[in-house]
Amino acid sequence: MSKEKSEMQELEEELSFESKSAWLEDIDEEEVKEFAEDYKEFLSSAKTEREAVEAIRAEADDEGFVSIEDLDSFEEGKKVYAVNREKGIILAKLGEGLEEGAKITISHIDSPRLDLKQKPLYEDSDVAVMDTHYYGGIKNYHWVNVPLALHGVVIDGEGDKHEITIGEEEDDPLFVVPDLLPHLGKEQLKKELKEAIEGEELNIVVGNIPVDDEDVEERVKLQVLKYLDEEYDLGEEDLVSAEFEAVPAIDARDLGFDRSMVASYGQDDRGPSFAALEGILDSEPDKTAIACFYDKEEIGSEGNTSAQGKFVEKFVTELLGLEGVDERYSTMNHVFDSSEVLSADVSAAVNPTFKDVHDQKNAINLGQGVALVKFTGSGGKYSANDANAEFVGKVRRVFNEEDIPWQPVELGKVDKGGGGTLAKFFARRGAEVVDVGFGLLSMHSPYEISSKVDVYSTFKGFRGFFESS
Repeated sequence: MSKEKSEMQELEEELSFESKSAWLEDIDEEEVKEFAEDYKEFLSSAKTEREAVEAIRAEADDEGFVSIEDLDSFEEGKKVYAVNREKGIILAKLGEGLEEGAKITISHIDSPRLDLKQKPLYEDSDVAVMDTHYYGGIKNYHWVNVPLALHGVVIDGEGDKHEITIGEEEDDPLFVVPDLLPHLGKEQLKKELKEAIEGEELNIVVGNIPVDDEDVEERVKLQVLKYLDEEYDLGEEDLVSAEFEAVPAIDARDLGFDRSMVASYGQDDRGPSFAALEGILDSEPDKTAIACFYDKEEIGSEGNTSAQGKFVEKFVTELLGLEGVDERYSTMNHVFDSSEVLSADVSAAVNPTFKDVHDQKNAINLGQGVALVKFTGSGGKYSANDANAEFVGKVRRVFNEEDIPWQPVELGKVDKGGGGTLAKFFARRGAEVVDVGFGLLSMHSPYEISSKVDVYSTFKGFRGFFESS
């Protein structure tokens, strides 16, 4: 026999707020898992920013998007994109005139990794090795004894481009940063964790067979150079004008007995990027909807392919020109000032083994839906975007009206660390901005963990945002 709720219990239920597992909400579990299949395919095929741009452009092409260069006028219903140096891309569905502002998502498609140095190849102890320079914030020890693939673009002496991927196919060779065995690692084990593997020790083993000529000084190195010449018509000098990224040679996989999670490299931030991509493709917006995908976030958003570059300004001014706006450069500032932006990025989910770094009341739990992050930064909100209450309230209403599970979170306890996102760069442009995404375990590692229901809820959140008034 059920007991009737007291007046205070009913009041508590009415006034209190508590995030719950999205798996227990009214969701179609099969739809969630079907969406995750496309998500895993994207993660497995787009392991670099260049590959992500190509994947996004291919999907946009399939959905009827055209290059902005092929557009003659601003016309409601048109779908356009622009690409920035093969490392960034912007999609837009044209709606009401831009002077009324736009609905914008921003995300980044670069991830932590190991980059080859400009002159990486050398020989030592009959082994050919390549030097790396790590990219972004990593824990160095994560990257030893992990199967790696090399993804690269090389511009040779004639100016020709060579796109090279080695290590992803089943019959490809792999590459590894070898660690020191425990039998001889006594001194290494005495070091602090951050010093146990130093940056200069992240060296990739790439060969062992010497050329059959005793007069050659570095015989194994020459064998590698010989291979590069025969297979790709490249010499050692060509590596100077190359971008080679060493990334985990592991595809995205289901995780858990219940297949509720995804384990994959690069979910920060190609996970929210995928959700934003699918959100704009599946939306029917009234206002102009724009999805921006950037490079270089993991190293501070510096450079001409980053969110601090002028790519989005160029895109908006070109759209204004197509609208016939004469004062389009001055109008551009008004466009951003009238726009609303969701910064699509991941947050740190609670790891059950390391709970003490989180304020549990404001922490993100896997499986509780979209993360709504009012402010980022570290310590006293240093280097943060701190969203205005009015805009946070509006986004909250959109999620509630669309029955999208969500949770309010921040990145750990006040003095435990922190981090920033792209949000502050668009706030500087005058837009209303708040961070929205989903939680990860093992963020910035070679194999990050997300919940499928969170990824799906984030996609629905972006779609609802694009379609909101």
